Amino acid sequence: MEGNQKIILASLIFFKLILVGIGFWSNRFAKKDESSFLIGGRSLGPWVAGLSYAATSSSAWVLLGFSGFVFSVGLSALWMLPGIWVGYIIVWIWLGHRLRSESEEKSLVTAIDFISADTNKLEQRRIGVVAGLMIIFCFSFYVAAQLQASGAAMMSFFDLNMTKSIFIGASVILLYSLLGGFWAVSVTDMIQGLVMATIAIVVPTTLVWKAGGFASMLNSLSNTDPAHLDFFSGRSGINAVLASIGAASIGIGTAGQPQLLSRVMAVKGETERRRAFVISLVWAIIVFSAMAIVGLASRALLLNPENPETLLLFVVNTQFSPILAGIALAALLSAVMSTVDSLLLTAAAAASHDIGLSSFKPGREVLIARIVMTILCLQSVMLALGVPATIFERVLFAWTALGAAFGPTIVVRVLGFKPSAKAILLAMILGFSLAICFSELWESGPGKIYERILPWVPALTILLLDPFVSKKARNEN
Repeated sequence: MEGNQKIILASLIFFKLILVGIGFWSNRFAKKDESSFLIGGRSLGPWVAGLSYAATSSSAWVLLGFSGFVFSVGLSALWMLPGIWVGYIIVWIWLGHRLRSESEEKSLVTAIDFISADTNKLEQRRIGVVAGLMIIFCFSFYVAAQLQASGAAMMSFFDLNMTKSIFIGASVILLYSLLGGFWAVSVTDMIQGLVMATIAIVVPTTLVWKAGGFASMLNSLSNTDPAHLDFFSGRSGINAVLASIGAASIGIGTAGQPQLLSRVMAVKGETERRRAFVISLVWAIIVFSAMAIVGLASRALLLNPENPETLLLFVVNTQFSPILAGIALAALLSAVMSTVDSLLLTAAAAASHDIGLSSFKPGREVLIARIVMTILCLQSVMLALGVPATIFERVLFAWTALGAAFGPTIVVRVLGFKPSAKAILLAMILGFSLAICFSELWESGPGKIYERILPWVPALTILLLDPFVSKKARNEN
């Protein structure tokens, strides 16, 4: 093993020992009850909640997927940013107050509990089963994307194949997630969120300096690759407008992401929620902007990674000294895997709590959740190894489908409407199915407006009209 690899390995082991240690420390919180394991006893402070939310929502997708996407297409990728940032505002400010307060008042544990809160027990179970199956299906792709990212990172610096790399990453994540539940996941995500912010400051600053400054970087792009400075990628008229709106509409899916909504539900109080919002939004602005600069600066410096989604790994390996490269990669490996633990925990909540598997073994809810986490992790490993797709594509698919399935009902509930269970189920199934159909039948991508906005239209229509239709039916009877 070369000197650089030894530094990387030592740094990596150090980071992983910290994460596993947090899992053991957090284990005492998980032993109490299902609420403690799945939502941390509603005791998250602003820093843990805000950074955990931010790291969970982005992670490998922004560090590898988004930076590589900007590298490939240029400034037209930046239309995604306003939508992403507005998504933070929608969840924390508009949805956040009602979501957090009602969850505390009614002892709701998951986002699906919130969706079905005004229905009877039988209807809640039906909604929970359908929603839980949707979550597990989508998270299989989502987790596979994160494992694929960690595998690519390890392959870049160690003499390992993709199979070994993915299994190593999955094993470490699963270990500390099983040990400590929501607390372990949230605290480790906070640490990894800080790590990602550090990378986001150091790497683009170095690249811009090597390019001769920001103005020089843009001038170089103008001379060598002017198409990258076109905000519309050669489109004009209505096509340019629709593509821009389609890219920005990625943020609309934020309202339906159960792994993110659980962070809002777990915050201690209203003051902590508002502070967590500021922390998470500042983080998002810094990290997303930084990764955009990494993509543009790398293009200006004529860097040529074999795969655009390994751009950040390529930059760290070729543009930094061995010591800095080793430390940066160890930090990066921890960061790109931060989303997996949250996804595993949310899927466990979906199976044990929403679908109701825990009802078959009262008192063993935490054990059932841990078994589900293990099964999903293994399933995602096989998906990452057996089904070819980019990190960007996998995350976009899962994000859009979940957003269309749950987002409309969450929004309508916050507005004060109380749709019937039938309307909720129909809206969930319709939004979910249309999102998948648009994704599979037409070319997918961040600029495809029909994939992200159109599935919401019939779902919202059903939910908003349902109270009036139900009232009319009751009057006629």
